[in-house]
Amino acid sequence: MAYLEITLKVSNENRPAAAGVYNKYKEPFLKQVQGAKSKELLVRDEDVQVLHGFATVADAKAYLQSDLFTHDVVTALSPYLDAAPEVRIYEVA
Repeated sequence: MAYLEITLKVSNENRPAAAGVYNKYKEPFLKQVQGAKSKELLVRDEDVQVLHGFATVADAKAYLQSDLFTHDVVTALSPYLDAAPEVRIYEVA
């Protein structure tokens, strides 16, 4: 099991729109992406995190190169970001 954590700096006024992007692409992610197991939206005052669960680290890395991520998700989220996203991949020990 592996997790892809993407931390997003999104202002309060843009959070509903950013959450809409999350909701729009959650089901396609779970149905179409190889090894996809889960996707959660974590919200706190400082930032928003999207936590993706994968079968393997290789699946997480492949998703970051996929059209769904690079063309669809990134393009849709870009107008709402205050800074570049922080991306981390974790392997479950």
